[in-house]
Amino acid sequence: MIVKVINKSSNSLPSYESLLSAGMDIRAFLENPIVLKPQERILVKTGLYIQLEKTFEAQVRPRSGLALKKGITVLNSPGTIDADYRGEIGVILINLSNENFSIESGDRIAQLVISKHETIKWSVTETLEDSKRGNKGFGSTGIN
Repeated sequence: MIVKVINKSSNSLPSYESLLSAGMDIRAFLENPIVLKPQERILVKTGLYIQLEKTFEAQVRPRSGLALKKGITVLNSPGTIDADYRGEIGVILINLSNENFSIESGDRIAQLVISKHETIKWSVTETLEDSKRGNKGFGSTGIN
């Protein structure tokens, strides 16, 4: 699949870091470095604008290394970029650690996954088919 992209940053385009990666690393595009304080959240610009085909979305997800090692994650994860959105891609980051975290232009801040989705139509009904699980909810299949 080919995706049209405008790159207004000086960064390279998002890229897969390994042969079987599902997500492409995306980078911050900043005029000045940012210090993200503990429990602070911020919208980080990327300088990227994309055009997706109908029935596709882009999902903005955290980078596992930043989450584990630094406590930095994407707040609305996964963030959805719809096929009809043409604005700049922004990433809402939050610092869940107890230490300041510095972000400079070019830093890898999140992953972008392109995913196919279905558009549905509702069928209003009075009954649903039975299933083994039925209406058993949270934790009903066990906690391990």
